[in-house]
Amino acid sequence: QVRLTESGGGSVQPGGSLTLSCVPSGDTGNQIYMAWFRQRAGKEREVVATISPGGTIPYYADSVKGRFTISRHNSKNTVFLQMKSLKPEDTAMYYCAAAPAGEGSNWYNYSQRPTVADFTYWGQGTQVTVSS
Repeated sequence: QVRLTESGGGSVQPGGSLTLSCVPSGDTGNQIYMAWFRQRAGKEREVVATISPGGTIPYYADSVKGRFTISRHNSKNTVFLQMKSLKPEDTAMYYCAAAPAGEGSNWYNYSQRPTVADFTYWGQGTQVTVSS
């Protein structure tokens, strides 16, 4: 069992920046693939970014490319989502997610076409609001 704890959400004006953090705990002995998803009001949950266990393979949704950066510090067991040039349409609940990444896991899906169904563990979410 992997537990995920997010932090860093808040309110910001358009064009501003925020950095979200996610700390996995519990059974993290095996490699885990990490991701950020978001869910806007009235919309389905969608992927924002994913990152491989070694931090060398990032994936970004088209809507955030060039503005968001996902990274992980494995020594600190923390995953970050740095968000810049925020827009009102980035307003959402942001969720940290994790998936087993050991032998037999589907790295192709995680890194090329990630979906909600690919990820097993979820945090409680942190709200990001972008408005003037």
